[in-house]
Amino acid sequence: MYSNILTIAGSDSGGGAGIQADLKAISATGAYGLSVLTALTAQNTVGVDAIYPVAIDFLKAQLDSVRRDIRIDAIKVGMLGTPEVTEVVAEFVQTHQCPVVVDPVMVAKSGDRLLHRDAIAALQTLLIPSATLITPNLPEAADLLETEEARDQAEMAQHADALRSLGCKAVLLKGGHLAGEIAPDVLCDADGSTWFESPRVETRNTHGTGCTLSSALASLLGQGMSVQEAVAEAKRYTAGAIAHSDALDVGSGHGPVHHFWELWERA
Repeated sequence: MYSNILTIAGSDSGGGAGIQADLKAISATGAYGLSVLTALTAQNTVGVDAIYPVAIDFLKAQLDSVRRDIRIDAIKVGMLGTPEVTEVVAEFVQTHQCPVVVDPVMVAKSGDRLLHRDAIAALQTLLIPSATLITPNLPEAADLLETEEARDQAEMAQHADALRSLGCKAVLLKGGHLAGEIAPDVLCDADGSTWFESPRVETRNTHGTGCTLSSALASLLGQGMSVQEAVAEAKRYTAGAIAHSDALDVGSGHGPVHHFWELWERA
């Protein structure tokens, strides 16, 4: 029996991030993807042209339809946009006893802001305490902690520990914004801190990396892996998706990662 993984996030018309990336990553890692849209975006590999939030009543209708009929084995939460959306999603998540991965999507790769600043408090107090795992990058962690961005691995460890004090069970703080040949991520959970390091891949095609990693994590947790196991496997999968991204020819800006790199190579 395959696991059912629900992603709650915004749509990306360019197909590289958001719901589209989530469903690809969930499928590629062996689970069945369900989706609830929080917002529509008009975007491509260059930037975001428009954001159209989903009406709250329709958001609730989507959540109710899925909940009423389909078993949910894990939930991934991505772009939320507003305090109202964050509150509705938090209430929904609190009614489920399954792994929850929260990717605090705040700013697009292009620099366009995707989470209103007045929604950060709702994210901190309502949603993060219900999370099994949160997956911020360095700028997102700084936003959540209202501090300066971590400049090295020592500060990363401090920020990860501070984020876990918000109430989530574990934090995977992604260090891709640090300079250097190695991209370090730190997992902070009840057992302490564990570092995961990957060689940095020289490519501009990194659009949707965070969505891809967090969705793979939700998929693997929903299939029964521990957090440590899921992080190791999701990072292996995502690193491969980045390494093979130049095989795609999508847009003139930050292109998408290659979600089906393993499947297409075998084919």
